[in-house]
Amino acid sequence: MLVYIAAPYTSDPEHNTLKAIDAAEAILKEGIIPFIPHLSHYWHLRYEHPWEEWLRIDTEILLRCDAVLRLPGESKGADLEVETAKLKWIPVFYDIDSLVRWYRELNVT
Repeated sequence: MLVYIAAPYTSDPEHNTLKAIDAAEAILKEGIIPFIPHLSHYWHLRYEHPWEEWLRIDTEILLRCDAVLRLPGESKGADLEVETAKLKWIPVFYDIDSLVRWYRELNVT
């Protein structure tokens, strides 16, 4: 199970990256594999690319994920990612508990 973390970034890149990492760690402990697009923050510090390029890359990865976890906060990019997920019938969750419950229901043996 691969889950895309959709969350604010631009308003405070370092802080928001750390928040995404915290959420990823929480779901990893439940057996869910997170993808953290915010980690491109460090790539961007070394090699800048326009926002649209990062969104294009992230969208390609999102389309390969099984679900999206949307963290709180205003974000044009995260809102676009949620919209894309919904158009492709990828489930979107707005809190970790709901995501974990869904994951456990799918993996009942």
